[in-house]
Amino acid sequence: MARPNPPPHAFIFLLSLCLCVFVAAPLPFALSASPFRLARMPFVHAALMFTAAFLAGVVNSIAGGGTLLTFPLLIWLGLDPKVANATSTVALWPGLVGGLFGYRREVNDSSLILMRLGVISVIGGGVGAWLLIVTPSPTFARLVPWLILFATILFMAQGPVNRRLRVPAVTGELSARWWTGAMIFQFFSAMYGGYFGAGNGILMLAALGLLGLHDIHRANGIKNFLGICINSVAVVSFSIAHMVSWPRSLLMAVAATAGGYFGARTAQRVPRVFVRRAIVAIGFAITIVMIWRMR
Repeated sequence: MARPNPPPHAFIFLLSLCLCVFVAAPLPFALSASPFRLARMPFVHAALMFTAAFLAGVVNSIAGGGTLLTFPLLIWLGLDPKVANATSTVALWPGLVGGLFGYRREVNDSSLILMRLGVISVIGGGVGAWLLIVTPSPTFARLVPWLILFATILFMAQGPVNRRLRVPAVTGELSARWWTGAMIFQFFSAMYGGYFGAGNGILMLAALGLLGLHDIHRANGIKNFLGICINSVAVVSFSIAHMVSWPRSLLMAVAATAGGYFGARTAQRVPRVFVRRAIVAIGFAITIVMIWRMR
């Protein structure tokens, strides 16, 4: 019987990040005096948050944009917009872990990509979280739908562009030029992800496709890992800034984790052309919803 492969170094890095976040979360800088004590809330509110978080976990594991399910709901339930954004980020973070677990076989040979781009994601995510904490967001928020629309169109055009530019599939050792382009793009993508993040998964999928990662399931696994890195530092930053409603976050985190794993396993049983169409549909839906909310 063949011996199982040892876990890649990227997963050791991920487990370290998870440990740091869970150690940091219960510290006294959380918004509530007792972060792990669930406050009383109407059953309907709890059910809505659980359902929205589960669906957001499914959407995030496939493409991205789950924030647009949880963020508006939290505002509707009475949270301040910045607190709602931070709470949503914390709540959906475990869902990315569930999604990555669902794609674990697809990223077995991607350790170097995960490690290098993961470090860049932590740095960029920290910068983005700091920008959200210290600056108002209206101007940037007006740009978000157009960034997502651009990323969706880029994702749609990925095949023709790759054929036109003759972008080969990623095999063997990657060039210095590839790493430079990937790191620069991922830094700015991580900044956006730490700041707001809705649709950031589509941005990352589009970029990975243009860089030669043509396997949509492998790209989804890498995207989920990088999202974990981005949001890990954002979770700690928002907690330090007293911007997280922990009772709501913890309730939604359970649902997001289940949704992330369910979405990842479901996506892999569906032909890749349908997964790509779903990603495009999600991208356009996010754009329409965000433009409508700007009115």
